[in-house]
Amino acid sequence: MIGVILLQTLRIAVPYLFAASGGVLAERAGIVSLALEGFMLGGAFGATLGAHYSGSAWVGLLCGIAAGLALGAVHALACVRFGANQIVAGVALNLMVVGATRFFLRLAFGSSSNSPRITGFGGEGTAGALQTFANPLLWLGLAVMPVLAFVVMRTRFGLRVRAVGEKPEAAESLGVRVATVRWAAVVASGGLAALGGCWLALDQHQFTDQMTAGRGFIALAAVIFGRWEPVRAGIACLLFAFAEALQIQVQGTNAIPSQFVTMIPYLLTLVALAGLVGRSTPPAALGRSEG
Repeated sequence: MIGVILLQTLRIAVPYLFAASGGVLAERAGIVSLALEGFMLGGAFGATLGAHYSGSAWVGLLCGIAAGLALGAVHALACVRFGANQIVAGVALNLMVVGATRFFLRLAFGSSSNSPRITGFGGEGTAGALQTFANPLLWLGLAVMPVLAFVVMRTRFGLRVRAVGEKPEAAESLGVRVATVRWAAVVASGGLAALGGCWLALDQHQFTDQMTAGRGFIALAAVIFGRWEPVRAGIACLLFAFAEALQIQVQGTNAIPSQFVTMIPYLLTLVALAGLVGRSTPPAALGRSEG
């Protein structure tokens, strides 16, 4: 039982880890990451198209990342170039991606609900744990937060990201191009979050309408819970994934009404944020579009 829960925790945590890493990067640069859900869904659809028409999971992965980068550029264009309200822009992008994926799903596959089966990592006939550990995205997902922590805290680019997220005016006075750094952070955020969508599509071997199912918002909660620090956010992702895995196991016992069991991950998210959000200090320039 414990082994099953731990394996499920790893599988569930991977999309959270990718999305939260994108959220940390963008928010440390001062851009609200409410568009993570859209980035993930766009990445999942891009991966499905690429894998379907090429027959290769690797091509699907590249297409999914490309879709996330493109959506990140759209978000950066709205928030950085034109100074749009970042919350409104994030919600609008999420809604746009939901509608666009549904339209192109019908256009490409003749269905508004799901795609045909596609190739993925590990093969459809591979058994549980072997399929999970054979998926390179699992190892990339587990490594993404430590790598991001190094980039943000130990590199020149990371220093600039933190500077424009805290004091953009001071950074600009020292010759840092605030808009350029924010563009880079938001576009990279789109690519990272899209990897979470790629995991979902290639692991499930198909795309289904709105398959991200709110994971982008839980990842954003993990960013806040982790106080905008990559490793802390990664731990939060694992905690939320464990709660979801526990929910799946409890639901199978029928000991508790399923409606209450389904609420477990979201209740944990609310409890965690209620206890910490008041004491967490976001980047000082988060949500400000000037610079």
